[in-house]
Amino acid sequence: MPIYKYKTIEEADMSSWCFDPDPEYYQRVAQLWALGDALSPYRYPSGLKKFRSIEEANRDRSACESNPGTFEK
Repeated sequence: MPIYKYKTIEEADMSSWCFDPDPEYYQRVAQLWALGDALSPYRYPSGLKKFRSIEEANRDRSACESNPGTFEK
């Protein structure tokens, strides 16, 4: 694997972008997301929820995380 030198952070950031993806790129992205999904013990319910306060949102998140099997896919 080659080693690259960058003069700026922006230059390094731009090198990580893929501007013309091929089908193999999409397969790698799908595999990465599948790995992340398999490694995460939490299954959050889909959809959007509205909360009146950050405390209420934190309580809901804590409830989801304390019962990881409750919200299976």
